Amino acid sequence: MSDTTDLREAIDQGRTALGIELGSTRIKAVLTGPDHAAIAVGAHDWENQFVDRTWTYSLEAVWEGLQGCFAALAADVKAKFGTELRTTGALGVSAMMHGYLAFDGDGELLTPFRTWRNTNTGDASEQLSELFGHNIPHRWSIAHLYQAILNGEEHLGRLAHVTTLAGYVHWQLTGRQVLGVGDASGVFPIDVATGGYDARMLAQFDELAAGRVPLKLAELLPSVLPAGEVAGTLTEAGARLLDPSGTLRPGATLAPPEGDAGTGMVATNSVARRTGNISAGTSIFAMIVLDGPLSRVHPEVDLVTTPAGDLVAMVHCNNGASELNAWAGLFGQFATALGVQADSGRVFETLFRSALDGAPDGGGLLAFNNLAGEPITKLHEGRPLFLRTPGSALDLPTFMRTQLYAALATLRIGMDVLQKSESVQLDKMFAHGGLFKTEGVAQKLLAAAIDTPVTVGDFASEGGAWGIAVLAAFVTGREPGQSLDDFLNTRVFAGAELSTAEPERGDVEGFNAFMQRYVAALPVQQAAVDHS
Repeated sequence: MSDTTDLREAIDQGRTALGIELGSTRIKAVLTGPDHAAIAVGAHDWENQFVDRTWTYSLEAVWEGLQGCFAALAADVKAKFGTELRTTGALGVSAMMHGYLAFDGDGELLTPFRTWRNTNTGDASEQLSELFGHNIPHRWSIAHLYQAILNGEEHLGRLAHVTTLAGYVHWQLTGRQVLGVGDASGVFPIDVATGGYDARMLAQFDELAAGRVPLKLAELLPSVLPAGEVAGTLTEAGARLLDPSGTLRPGATLAPPEGDAGTGMVATNSVARRTGNISAGTSIFAMIVLDGPLSRVHPEVDLVTTPAGDLVAMVHCNNGASELNAWAGLFGQFATALGVQADSGRVFETLFRSALDGAPDGGGLLAFNNLAGEPITKLHEGRPLFLRTPGSALDLPTFMRTQLYAALATLRIGMDVLQKSESVQLDKMFAHGGLFKTEGVAQKLLAAAIDTPVTVGDFASEGGAWGIAVLAAFVTGREPGQSLDDFLNTRVFAGAELSTAEPERGDVEGFNAFMQRYVAALPVQQAAVDHS
């Protein structure tokens, strides 16, 4: 039989895994075959809204996007294999971590979804961090909940359930209110010894919030599950939510819902200790699996977990590639005005490749890419800026290198805490996400920014949607007692083709010089917020 025939049989028999990830700007679905390779994909573009000074998505947009994404996946299956996507053996849902989705006892949303991008939780973040002796970033779900308490919000009296976006979608598909431990670790601190929410901190919060919410915190939050546990099955109602046409049948086994940080770790095979990965899209963040706890609390570093529950240091920056996208759009419009037809992919590749010829130190140019607030640099709102000294040369290669440097600068501040203050050692660093689609450009500059070899592979193009498909396959295909790390190494990544960029001294020194100017000019960013 041909490969196409074999895969068609696998699809018809449900020997597949389906992963769906709701990212910041795209919802993506990946169907994998018995060898875990992606065999079909679907996608739906969407965008957050800034409503009443809150970054949000409507639940209607969630389901419109999921249904559009699944329909595109089913169409891809039909076009490639001549069959309908009626079933899948395993299914997993992932999404942007953190944020605040609050529901009453009837399952009604009490307040618009508050995404990770909101930074108006400063008082809650500061007070909880001091109470727990544990860094609680602005975007964590518990910070959003406590800020609502501090604000005396009316909806709290009817509060019955708090979850993340992945947890919400999973709940609707299965009827179960659960989270994977990686996603849960961005809701409330996890005790890695027990694999559940930290009991001491739960008690501290309950004492703090007594009389202001109707339930104990453990009753408000979803249950926590590690990778490999069965987290429910796709119900008839859930199947209709994904596929209103009625073609998709219920019964698929679901993995615990995970956050995009955890699926990125799986997609880059970086769940083992002393490995790490960097994901770069609308936001940019690094995940470093630790040998042990850090020596002290650092506001620049979150402590979260892998999907298997191991301790991870996370450096999360709210602002990634969005400002690069805006500049690429501008240059694309200019090309069109000249009568040159160039698709966005060609525009991006041309601009990115030009950066390789730019001055290593940015040539006196300086950029800030902050469309949203950035807690690491204590910026409460975003104001993208481009600056240059009167004597600097304004050429395209250096301009683009500066813009790429800006996308990595805040990450570098957090990585310095780990690599210099805590002497965290890394054996491997992987990278994935849209920033790395142009081969060898952002990868080379990232290696310089963190002075560490950076590896990318074919997995980078499918990213977290493929990662959650792998986690779904792990539930149904693992050997008894098999660890996630062993499953990835022996079943998924054996023979994977990888490309590694070593840091070059000239680029490292150039990025260091850029960072000195960047940090010195941070007051300029704050002034822009204060006066515009």
